[in-house]
Amino acid sequence: MQAAPSPPTPPRASPLLSLLILPLLLLTATACGGASRADGSHGGTRGGTDGKGPVTLNVGDQKGGSESILRAAGELDDLPYRIQWSTFTSGPPLLEAVNAGAVDVGGVGNTPPVFAAAAHSKIKVVAATHGSSAGEAVLVKKDSPIRRTAELKGKSIAVAQGSSAHYQLIASLRKAGLSPQEVTLNHLQPADALAAFTRGRVDAWAVWDPYTSQALDQSDARVLTTGEGVVNGLSFQVAAPAALADGKKSAALKDYVDRLRRAQDWVHRHPDAWAKAWAKETGLPRDVALAAVKRTRGTAVTVALDRPAVASEQRIADTFAELKLVPGRFDFSSFVDTRFNAGLPPSGTAPRTYPYSSQGKAG
Repeated sequence: MQAAPSPPTPPRASPLLSLLILPLLLLTATACGGASRADGSHGGTRGGTDGKGPVTLNVGDQKGGSESILRAAGELDDLPYRIQWSTFTSGPPLLEAVNAGAVDVGGVGNTPPVFAAAAHSKIKVVAATHGSSAGEAVLVKKDSPIRRTAELKGKSIAVAQGSSAHYQLIASLRKAGLSPQEVTLNHLQPADALAAFTRGRVDAWAVWDPYTSQALDQSDARVLTTGEGVVNGLSFQVAAPAALADGKKSAALKDYVDRLRRAQDWVHRHPDAWAKAWAKETGLPRDVALAAVKRTRGTAVTVALDRPAVASEQRIADTFAELKLVPGRFDFSSFVDTRFNAGLPPSGTAPRTYPYSSQGKAG
């Protein structure tokens, strides 16, 4: 927050804005620490351990992510190996930990693996889900005069650099005939972006769920455009090559991604139960969590890492290379391991659906 020029006492945030930002901080913040490896040097906070046995998987997670889903679905019961959890603020630091060998596997969106691969990180994408892109949205205020994406020309837009929303914004601008140079990008993480959006310091906000659902419910926002038909809707599990080369860890990884698939099926069948658990984990209001579940989180289906999936990621990589946001062009397929593909449907399999209103209220 900026201090007022006179008097020197900084202005107080409104109580409403403080209440809105708190769940975002709970979703993105982790405890500070200077310990090495997954304990903190790569932005992660070491958590608890599940299971028993001589093999330990070090799993990277994000708040309200894989651990919460697996636990709610009962998939952490009777594990024949140990899982040591570490929580990260977002995908990029999680993949940094995978590269460093501090984490064996972790879940991220469709864009962080592109940046990690561009940096020649030691990573392998091993599993994928395909979900609705309705939660990947560019938001404006309800009373904004902006009605079409093309009208963003010359406007300021908040977006987290290197996030899935970053690519969705670029793709949406291009579809409307605009280049990123024709808008002003404010690279802000969600909590800062929410504050800027709420106070009218930016004209639009490119973001993903559950932040989309929260802004629609609480920040007087409306959807200008979404990622549907623009982005691939994929999310990934990314593993360390060393873990895949270890026979016992590779078997545990196969079991782990199978459990994630079953847990995702459970989420779709039990949206209310998952929304309740997710709200408790993150501090989100239950109605917001339920809207996010029905808009995006519960729609995902586990799919194969097939050629179309790899090709769609290659297009993201080529786009960022063209914009000089990554060092240069590279072959994304060399960062993919398809050993867990057996029996999975094609990556283009349609996401599941739930009814919800145009304003984002879950039905």
